[in-house]
Amino acid sequence: QVQLVESGGGLVQAGGSLRLSCAASGRTFNMYAMGWFRQAPGKEREFVARISWRSTTYYADSVKGRFAISRDNAKNTMYLQMNSLKPEETAVYYCAAAWGDRTEYGYWGQGTQVTVSS
Repeated sequence: QVQLVESGGGLVQAGGSLRLSCAASGRTFNMYAMGWFRQAPGKEREFVARISWRSTTYYADSVKGRFAISRDNAKNTMYLQMNSLKPEETAVYYCAAAWGDRTEYGYWGQGTQVTVSS
């Protein structure tokens, strides 16, 4: 069982930066692949970034070069550094965990709101 809690959301102007955190419970955090997703009002949830248990990273094309996903296994925490934010990236951002190399995420956080003003 893994519990995930996101933090770091807020209001930022276009072009600004935010860093999201995802704190995980449990002793096996280092064995989970972790991901960030987002859901804007009226839209489907979409993939943003993933970091494997080996710390290999993957990004949606729309965020490559602007976002950076990382993890600190000693702190059971994952991060998403978001730079050059755009108004259309306003959404609730969710972190999720998948065991090992699985692509299906079995655990989700409650989400944190990110609002980018123009």
